[in-house]
Amino acid sequence: MFLVTIVLIIFVIWVFCKLTCGICKNSKHLVGKTIIVTGGNAGIGYETAKDLAERGAKVILACRSETRGVAARDRIVAVTANPDVYYRHLDLASLNSVRHFADAIIKSEERLDVLINNAGCYAADFQYTEDGLLLKMQNNHFGPFLLTNLLLPLIKTSAPSRIINVSSLAHVGGVIDFDNLNGEKETEETYNELKVYCISKLCNILTTVELERRLKGTGVTVNSLHPGIVATGLGSDNWLASNFLFYLKAFWKSPWEGAQTTIHLAVAPELATTSGRYFEDCAEVSPSKQAQDVNLVRRLWEESERLVQFKATAASK
Repeated sequence: MFLVTIVLIIFVIWVFCKLTCGICKNSKHLVGKTIIVTGGNAGIGYETAKDLAERGAKVILACRSETRGVAARDRIVAVTANPDVYYRHLDLASLNSVRHFADAIIKSEERLDVLINNAGCYAADFQYTEDGLLLKMQNNHFGPFLLTNLLLPLIKTSAPSRIINVSSLAHVGGVIDFDNLNGEKETEETYNELKVYCISKLCNILTTVELERRLKGTGVTVNSLHPGIVATGLGSDNWLASNFLFYLKAFWKSPWEGAQTTIHLAVAPELATTSGRYFEDCAEVSPSKQAQDVNLVRRLWEESERLVQFKATAASK
């Protein structure tokens, strides 16, 4: 009887997780629209790109690995029968790569209707990039920050258009120290990848809030989201942890489920003028109080401009 009770409880929890998972129910087509999905070769990025391609959009997969990017493009084309899917090289850990990518897009594309900043990383050693930036912070915040600003002129001329920043519930654990934003105080011994991840995800939301202020009246919206806890290829070398996670993942979202809120923000007509908000399970929710701190928002933007050596023009404000 005890075992039956445990199994029943687990089943009820599983059903609850699935029933409360937000699903994008809008079937809007996107023919004539151009969309960039960073990290679109795997996980929720791939599922997002595939869904948007099925709707008829021109989809550009901005990925670091050519092999994985081309393979993802070919799979999406085969599954959706939409030939208008392309791979373009983008390494967020290189600001030079970000600039080359943005320049090529502006020269080759007539419009950019949706920019989805999906790419990011969790596991990253304590190391600095060629730009002198902490690797995880550059992948998750500084790189997307520069990319978005460089593409803004094209996004604005394509209005109404949308920018979507994939953040995380982990942002609630982020505490920003501007004297240590780039790991200035860190050493290999003190570096904590979870701590830095939380900070980078908080930065995604803070950037969204400031960008919304700067884009008022342009017809461009910007929103952020938590995709949920998604079952991906992340694992562990520890046998116990690996097996524990194996069973725990039954309650996590699949990559398809994890992509639903991003897709919702990209296509929902009712969100055409919604901007500066934070979403989870296809519904607006409130982020942490720190994520709404106006002083923190402005200071982060200024520090980010300094560290990526980019100054927004008056027209971008």
